[in-house]
Amino acid sequence: MSNVAENSENLLTDWHQQAITLQKNINQTILGQEHIIDLMVVAIFCRGHILLEGDVGVGKTTLLRATAESLGGNFERIEGTIDLMPHDLVYYTHIANDGKPAVSEGPLLKHGENLSIFFFNEINRARPQVHSLLLRVMAERSVSAFNKTFFFPHLQVFADRNRIEKDETFELPAAARDRFMMELHIKQPTAEEQLKELMFNSRYYDADKLIDSADKAVLPFHQLNDIAVAIQSYIHSSDTIQDYGFHLCQALRKPQDYGIQISDIDTEKLVLGGMGPRGISYLARSARAHAWLNQRNSVTPEDFHAVIRAISKHRIFINPVYNYNGEAIIEELISGVLNTIPSP
Repeated sequence: MSNVAENSENLLTDWHQQAITLQKNINQTILGQEHIIDLMVVAIFCRGHILLEGDVGVGKTTLLRATAESLGGNFERIEGTIDLMPHDLVYYTHIANDGKPAVSEGPLLKHGENLSIFFFNEINRARPQVHSLLLRVMAERSVSAFNKTFFFPHLQVFADRNRIEKDETFELPAAARDRFMMELHIKQPTAEEQLKELMFNSRYYDADKLIDSADKAVLPFHQLNDIAVAIQSYIHSSDTIQDYGFHLCQALRKPQDYGIQISDIDTEKLVLGGMGPRGISYLARSARAHAWLNQRNSVTPEDFHAVIRAISKHRIFINPVYNYNGEAIIEELISGVLNTIPSP
């Protein structure tokens, strides 16, 4: 083994322990969301943006706040409202101490290149104009203002939305949803013991105190970009596993070509789009990160299986005639793909 390879292996071994510490720290704060937290850690080490969706009161905001505090770095939060405008993310006007009008940097610009997490609460309450600005920030990690371009090299966007309330909300455009590496559906814990813990343990009554009780900044966030690159370089994917991942993605786009059957559905007319170049790249990257987190140096089919739903579900757009049961149909399509494409 060369010195470079040995150094990379040692570095990733050290960082694996830090990733486990991050997972444990979040799990000690949030009860019953182990699988969601596992996927979030995968996205963090791929430097991907995360959108959480779920019912009211299941802990979406608390989970994202706990994750942001555990990661460390400068953290900003904004609330999605119907009257929020794009400039509210960039600057705000106010009366200064001298009594004169003044302009100050908004949440995106306040910390400059040290902005680590931008948390958009209730993103679907913001107007499409705001989504458009966010789309650029997520894609390019930069924004233009005051005749210059500001860069945020360490930025990750965390966002959440309520899946029940539809009044005064705006559906995220496909392009914006595609910028999120993962769209995770969070549900309340099902185990009776965990629900009783949430019900009777006063530790969970106050979200602010709960988050304050956890360790902060458990890893050096400014090194995450380099570690993410090292993971993608070090974790091997054989030709066979690459073929497998490729055909999984193709089958999600063209299920009829792979003979995938869904009851009462014409699969030839089912999928209008999805799993484009960004999506298939995210699938490969997250499979590598998942392999690394499970202490393997090569990708296996199980790595694809672990992340494919979080990566693909929000990227599959189906014929509107099937929208009445769209979520269940997409779920059935993914299951059909996993059951049909032979695993190497």
